Amino acid sequence: MQCLILAGGLGTRMKHMSKDLPKSLFPVLGKPFIDYQLAWLADQGVKRVVLSLGYKADMVRNYLNTTNLHGMDVVCVEDGDKPLGTAGGIRAAIDQGVLKGGFFILYGDSYLKADLRDIWRVSENGTRSVMTIFKNYGQWDACNVLMKDGSLNLFQKDAPPDIQPEMKYIDYGLSVMSEDIIRKMVSSGRPFDLADVQHTLSVENNLESYEVFERFYEIGSPQGLTDLENHLKGQTS
Repeated sequence: MQCLILAGGLGTRMKHMSKDLPKSLFPVLGKPFIDYQLAWLADQGVKRVVLSLGYKADMVRNYLNTTNLHGMDVVCVEDGDKPLGTAGGIRAAIDQGVLKGGFFILYGDSYLKADLRDIWRVSENGTRSVMTIFKNYGQWDACNVLMKDGSLNLFQKDAPPDIQPEMKYIDYGLSVMSEDIIRKMVSSGRPFDLADVQHTLSVENNLESYEVFERFYEIGSPQGLTDLENHLKGQTS
């Protein structure tokens, strides 16, 4: 299994705490956040990690030369002169030949509790697009997934008011996509958002769902960081 981490964002909500560090290097209980992601991915059986970088990419590259990669093959790709967006960054990794076939996509500020091997099985070894979902009821962020009769009917960020009340689920922050889908839907060298790809797939009934029942953690907000650190302290106490 392989995973692409979308780690090119600026982390503007945490800028007052991050001292201009890229998200991947933001300290969590004294360790850069990327260490936690890499350890989790290795434990789940991932063999190859691709980091899609933008802001201060050199700092992340340099750090990876010093930290434990847990036996995984870890490579970095960059947007270049202009930001390519989440899907554009994935296309760049494919164009550079470091990402082939099917793969997981993980956000650079997410720490999750999910069974990657089982999700990979549902994706039929990366040949079907899958979105992990969590029944959120708007608790941690706005719901963006509409389920009907047990199937993912619609994924839409910033859904219109007439649809929003029907949405009880949220994108959990982990998905499976294939090289073929990205090549088909995302042009090389042009900015594109992964959410737009997933929205189109959901409208076409080509996006499977995998429900996760344990909450997600993230470092994209001060409260998110506090929750994650408390969770990690509980694991080690």
